[in-house]
Amino acid sequence: QLMLEESGGGLVQAGGSLRLSCAAYGRTFSMFHMGWFRQAPGKEREFVGAINWSGGDSATADSAKGRFTVSRDNAKNTVYLQMNSLKFEDTAVYLCAAAWAGDGTSWYPQNEMQYDYWGQGTQVTVFS
Repeated sequence: QLMLEESGGGLVQAGGSLRLSCAAYGRTFSMFHMGWFRQAPGKEREFVGAINWSGGDSATADSAKGRFTVSRDNAKNTVYLQMNSLKFEDTAVYLCAAAWAGDGTSWYPQNEMQYDYWGQGTQVTVFS
């Protein structure tokens, strides 16, 4: 079992920045690829960004390219989402998720079905 706990959400003015954290507890963190997703009211959950188990490869949604960066610190069992130049449309609950990397299965970062564990989410609200 792997437990994920997001933090760092809040209220921020458009153009501002936030850094979200997701701490993992339980199984070996470095054996998981990590993803960030978000869900706004009345909308489907969507991919934001992800990073592979070693931190050597990452992916970012087109809507977040150039503004959001995913990173991880395996020594701290934590993955981060740095969000800059925030827009009103970034308002959502942000969730982190973990996909087991130990079996060598090809990883498709945007595929929600590949993620085995999910956090509860942290609210990000951007006002103009």
